[in-house]
Amino acid sequence: MTIKKLVGKLHLWLGFISGLGVFIIAITGCILAFQQEIENVTKPYTYTASRPGVAPLPPSVLKAIAVKQVTHKPPNGINYPGKDKSASVMFYGANPDYYYQVFLDPYTGKVIKVWSEEGDFFHFILHGHYYLWLPPAIGQPVVASVTLIFFIMLITGLVLWWPKNKAAAKQRFSVKWDAKWKRVNYDLHNVLGFYILTIGLLLATTGLVWGFQWFSKAVYFATSGGEHVPAATPPLSDTTKTAMYKTPEDLVWQQLRKKAPADAGIMVSYISDKIGSIAGSINYRPGTYYKMDILYFDQNTLAVLPAKGPYMGEYGKASFADKLRDMNYDIHIGAIIGLPGKIIVFLASLVCASLPITGVYIWWGRRHKKIKKSPVTRPSSKMTA
Repeated sequence: MTIKKLVGKLHLWLGFISGLGVFIIAITGCILAFQQEIENVTKPYTYTASRPGVAPLPPSVLKAIAVKQVTHKPPNGINYPGKDKSASVMFYGANPDYYYQVFLDPYTGKVIKVWSEEGDFFHFILHGHYYLWLPPAIGQPVVASVTLIFFIMLITGLVLWWPKNKAAAKQRFSVKWDAKWKRVNYDLHNVLGFYILTIGLLLATTGLVWGFQWFSKAVYFATSGGEHVPAATPPLSDTTKTAMYKTPEDLVWQQLRKKAPADAGIMVSYISDKIGSIAGSINYRPGTYYKMDILYFDQNTLAVLPAKGPYMGEYGKASFADKLRDMNYDIHIGAIIGLPGKIIVFLASLVCASLPITGVYIWWGRRHKKIKKSPVTRPSSKMTA
């Protein structure tokens, strides 16, 4: 058996193993690429017109209003997403999982909407993309494994696609639309698969960063010049110090407002115990998540606590490896380059979803290929005479 035939067998069986998972992950990825744009249209309660010259209400005031709406859970933090956006007080936790947001007019405190992830369309889609709608403990490693298999299939697909000579190469870059459907399907699988190869590998790689710890650590090690991923543990407040402020979250918010541009987003966490710090962030590019300063403040003294590594510290001072890790989600959905990137990811994900379907049809066609019988020539009468 030649190497190419062996690669073909590997490609085939890996496709059978991962096909359904690849289809679900890719289709849900198509939808998630435009999550923000869809929600901008379907969730008008996220908008509140800005009022020049009027300061938003501080976190403590909006918290007091929100806890009257969600009485059975403690608030985790508040988000001021930026210009012309509603503020939202967030309530979330695990075991069991829950997530609520109380959307408010940041200038008057008026409650606009109490949102829950239960029954939310994008929560359903996210669960499919991350877990294939299985319990997370089962679904997460399954999705990670499917993603790894898909990565390997893209490589084996390139080996199978690679033309033998220049004459064959001319046929590998275009779909022969005027051919029979079997040939068109074959071209759709191979030609489109080749064109999205780079984006597909990028989507798989960024997905594997979340999927496997060993892969995540290997990427960080390679991009940092041999360093290990710092433990993502928020620093603690100094409990030997006496609390100096009644509403320290408000003071943290005020510090961040002085530093942040007018159109930036700001988030502040609420104190939940006596040792935790207050997390405060500035999002310099709302709509993405990578360009953020994430600082931690001692709840007793408001001193900025040292914190380094991915998702911590000032973005401008982060190392290349930390910035790359911060960008992982925005690269994954294409938001790193704005709307054009999302369109590219959408189209690439759509092609990825089609590959298991066109691949099965190729296999089915070969299994049920009609063998043309050679015509039987009868001997002439002259020969038999």
